[in-house]
Amino acid sequence: MPYEAMLAETVNVCGHKGDMIDAYLARPTGPGPYPAGVVVIHHMPGWDEATKEITRKFAHHGYAAISPNLHFREGKGTPEENSASVRAAGGMTDNRTMGDVEGSIRYLRTLSYLNGKVGIIGYCSGGRQVYLAACTLKGIDAAVDCYGGGVVAPPEELDARQPVAPIDYTKDLRCPLLGLFGREDQRPSPGDVAKTEEELKKWGKTYEFHTYDNAGHGFFSVDRPSYRPEAAVDGWNRVFQWFGKYLR
Repeated sequence: MPYEAMLAETVNVCGHKGDMIDAYLARPTGPGPYPAGVVVIHHMPGWDEATKEITRKFAHHGYAAISPNLHFREGKGTPEENSASVRAAGGMTDNRTMGDVEGSIRYLRTLSYLNGKVGIIGYCSGGRQVYLAACTLKGIDAAVDCYGGGVVAPPEELDARQPVAPIDYTKDLRCPLLGLFGREDQRPSPGDVAKTEEELKKWGKTYEFHTYDNAGHGFFSVDRPSYRPEAAVDGWNRVFQWFGKYLR
């Protein structure tokens, strides 16, 4: 049997405007080959145990994965309290979030053992942020949006924190995009997914979308009633095939 080992730890990342924020880094420590990097963007429930488990899953599959704590500045005691604080303030601020994600990409690229490629994946609000990052940031080689709500947003939902609907940046998409959705989801709804796909086709982007029957929002979440094993297993297979194709 080949030797297997993993290192997982909290590190500091230089994020938006030079702020030092916490991030969770997991990587294989065997003899190689050199891994690609993956930025894992957490869902609105926060930088929680489930998110760190996902980050370790990528390490188990041979990636160097990092998940920045996008709620770090809230300064509360638990992910749930931080998330409540963010919701009360009206949601995440896009420019700050993109600064933290960009800092995580830069951090991965400083690792001497990286193969040079970096992918990005996000869930729920993190899926929306993946779409935004894939269109506005440099240095991303492949992206996966897992049921990102708010990619399509009517004008009344936009404000100073989130001034532009991510779909409006589609023409600037810089990398191949995989999208995984539940047919019973309402954010994004099947209609939202169809509008996003129409825009991607319009601009000739490289993408694949898959929508699962009998699944709603959060079907990857093993710690929640929304978990749907059949959709999640197929979804994970597609994630690793996508990153294998574009990052290996």
